[in-house]
Amino acid sequence: MQYEQMKNILNAIDDPAEKLEMLMDFGAHLAPVPENAVCTEISGCASHVEICISGNKFYGVADSGIVRGIVAVLLAMVDGKTPQQIKNMDLGKEFASLNLALGAGRLSGLNSMISFLQNL
Repeated sequence: MQYEQMKNILNAIDDPAEKLEMLMDFGAHLAPVPENAVCTEISGCASHVEICISGNKFYGVADSGIVRGIVAVLLAMVDGKTPQQIKNMDLGKEFASLNLALGAGRLSGLNSMISFLQNL
């Protein structure tokens, strides 16, 4: 699913718990990582998270439903973009615009993922 679709769906939901359920649903539909992808474990996340790259296509792995959803949304934001295009994006501001009720630990992990993506 493309990021704009995800954003529209999340912005149409008022209930914070329902938003998190939808986020987990996005994560449940992450594409499998191809064998030729290069994967990097993201430090700073409470959950195990890997972001994988094959060309300009991104993939992700996480061991928590909510974190898989965070990965799915972030990767949809950057999918198909070059490292320079990603560096020029304000991923934190865009993610914050989704108004998701995430705890401090998940926000720290989110910032680690954003840092990784903007330093490719």
